[in-house]
This record gives sequence, structure tokens and C-alpha cells, in this order.
Amino acid sequence: MTASSRAAAVALVVGAASLAAGAASAEVLEKSMTAGGAKVQYKVVLPDGYDPTKAYPAILALGGGPQTMNTVDGLLQRNLRAEAEKRGYIVVAPAAPDGDLFFDGGGRIFPEFLKKILTDYKVDGGKFHIAGPSNGGIAAFHVAAANPQYFLSVTAFPGYMWQPTNEKLLAIADMCVYMYVGENDEYRWHGEMQREAEFLRSRGTVAQYSLERGQPHRLETLAGANASRLFDGFEATKKGCRQRSK
Repeated sequence: MTASSRAAAVALVVGAASLAAGAASAEVLEKSMTAGGAKVQYKVVLPDGYDPTKAYPAILALGGGPQTMNTVDGLLQRNLRAEAEKRGYIVVAPAAPDGDLFFDGGGRIFPEFLKKILTDYKVDGGKFHIAGPSNGGIAAFHVAAANPQYFLSVTAFPGYMWQPTNEKLLAIADMCVYMYVGENDEYRWHGEMQREAEFLRSRGTVAQYSLERGQPHRLETLAGANASRLFDGFEATKKGCRQRSK
């Protein structure tokens, strides 16, 4: 073998090793634990170049519909995984335990589930962003209000507070709140979502309500490449979640 051939072979080996390392650095792990007396199946997205000694921002992601692992997979694929891997976020996405939606009995796994996640992964400030579509958005509000000490922001696309009261809404008043709903959403959640956003803003919360023009219940304006908008909201929490006096 000539010197040039040997150099080419080495370059190929090094290149293959680099590709393998890159593929291994961005992972989706399928895991389970017992929390709140229930067995919980969940997935964890780790960012590119993940270093277990380093702290990362983290998202608790709740699926829509029946909140099964299938809906978790859809949420990760459509809205969260690619951007999380690129921007350096951990995403933790549980399926509802025993088929109980997270706003209807399934919330019993919190806060124990969160405490265990915090022992497994270093999370910036020990607090999560919580986000989800449809039933996942409703669940995000419900879980955040019940466990406010664990969350920085709530994002629903769409969603609103389940069985809302002033007390529940005030429990999330120090978080940033992002609410998105399709102009043509057939479930017509617009009024309640807008009312809650206005209530929170009146209490000094950074709360945004976005009517997505031409969109139905399932929002394409926050999927795929457009999912960057969700992460722009997460990043904006660094500026604070209370309105600044003018």
C-alpha cells in the first residue's frame, strides 16, 4: 500500500468513527420507573454531544389524545426532538400511567417522577419547561399548577387550565406562558385560552396568546422546521417571566 493509500484509509476510518460518535451523541432512550405508585414508561431525548457532567435546560413533554407512547413518539418527531438535539435541551416525555390522563388521575406520578429525573440528569436550576399539544397542553397547565416549584414555563398548542380557578392560574403566574390555537380549531378553545392569557397578563405574567391563521386543531405552524418557535419561547424565559413596568 502506498503512502497516499494509507492516508486515505486512515481518513476513512477516522471519518467513520466521527460519524459513529455523532450518531451516539444524540440519543432517544426508552425507560421506565415507578412513581406515585404507578409504572411509568417514558422517553428521554439527549442533545448532540451530551455530557452527563453538564447541566442542560429540560422540557417535560406531554402527548396529546390518549397520552400513550404512540402520541409521545409523534410529539417528539413533529415538534421537539430535532430542535432539542440542536439547541442542547433534554426532553423527558412520559406516557400516561394505566391510561389515566395527566389531568385526570395520571398526575399522581408527580412530583416523584420529576424528583427521580433530577437525580438521573443535571437540569439547569432544577426546573423544567412543560409543553404539549391538545390534551398534552391541558395536562401541562394542570401539572404545572399542582407542582409550580418545578417549572419555568408552560406551553400549550393548544390547551388551557383544566377546571380553571383563579387559585390555579395564580399558581403559574411566575412562569412564562405560551398559548397557541388554530384559527379554525374545531374544538373552539379560543375563548377560554384567551381569557386565561388575559387574566395572567393582568397579574403581571408574561403570557402570550397566538391565533394561528388558517390552522386547525393540529398545528403545522409549530411542527417540523416551525418547531423553532416553541424553543424561541423557552429561550425567552431567560429574560424573566414578569412584565416589566413601563
